[in-house]
Amino acid sequence: MWLLLNEYMPITLMISVIVPAYNSGKTIEGCLKSLLNQDYKGKYEIIVADDGSTDGTEEIVRKFPKSKVRLIKLPHRGPAAARNGGAKSAKGDILLFTDADCIADRSWLAEMLRPFPGKNIAGVQGAYKTKQKSLMARLAQLEIEERYKRLLKSESIDWVGSYSAGYRKKIFLAFRGFNEGYTTASGEDPDLSYKMAKAGHRLVFNPSAIVYHTHPSTLSKYFRQKLFRAVWRVRLYKRHREKIVAEAYTPGLLKLQIPLSYLFAFALLSLPFYNALPAMIATAALFFITTLPLTAENLRKDRMAGLLTPFFVTVRTLAFAIGLAAGFLLLLTGRLKG
Repeated sequence: MWLLLNEYMPITLMISVIVPAYNSGKTIEGCLKSLLNQDYKGKYEIIVADDGSTDGTEEIVRKFPKSKVRLIKLPHRGPAAARNGGAKSAKGDILLFTDADCIADRSWLAEMLRPFPGKNIAGVQGAYKTKQKSLMARLAQLEIEERYKRLLKSESIDWVGSYSAGYRKKIFLAFRGFNEGYTTASGEDPDLSYKMAKAGHRLVFNPSAIVYHTHPSTLSKYFRQKLFRAVWRVRLYKRHREKIVAEAYTPGLLKLQIPLSYLFAFALLSLPFYNALPAMIATAALFFITTLPLTAENLRKDRMAGLLTPFFVTVRTLAFAIGLAAGFLLLLTGRLKG
């Protein structure tokens, strides 16, 4: 298996690294510096696809030599369109994507390329890490690592996040890239990887291809992030209904916790009409039991985060449950196009 290789297998093809940017003035400089400081010795270009920024992002990018960083100006149409614009102008045979608020580890580029000598590899998923010390950020990172643990169990995955993604250009363009109907960061990356996986293309996960990212630092920010993603997940699942039950990235227990939260809410609303208290207690107990595997895992890594994991999972589930319900209603009323 390619992950067992001890040394990097060099790629002789041209590589294009594409960074979509919209009002990214606070982060784009650090991102580009990290991409220029890679320990990869082969040829690669860096393309910043400016999605109609108005905050000075362009001026910051233009400080870098044109021979090292190429700027493409695009109208504001969202990250999917920006990435596609960058891909169309790319000279590389391999396309790598990261986000303007990410800092690439020095080995990121080499690690993203590591699987590609395998001719049957169409795409690669890298990994998030964070340098934040706040409890909320640590909990968010542990949640992501739970998902990565699932990906590691699969020789071929169906979920590639665009913050650390790589594709063979010919295959990427054959699928017309990311669906530009997603006008915000709202599911365009799993939509593409679902389609590729369904078509029989092999996508793999390399946890050593690391970018550093800033997670929500407060509970309210985390809740809003999950709520937003759940609303748009409705649209994604409408396009890929078979993924409602199972896919490589989302833990199975989370898909059990959400219906349990609906059952608890239904029992609570039924209290004025009949004694639903036993049903509420049973549902809450079962929900708590579903939090124990992640709690045990987190306790081994971070004691304080582990102790708070049941509460954290409850907040996450509430955000997803409300977001999915809202997304479904928006879809029914035509305000969330499917």
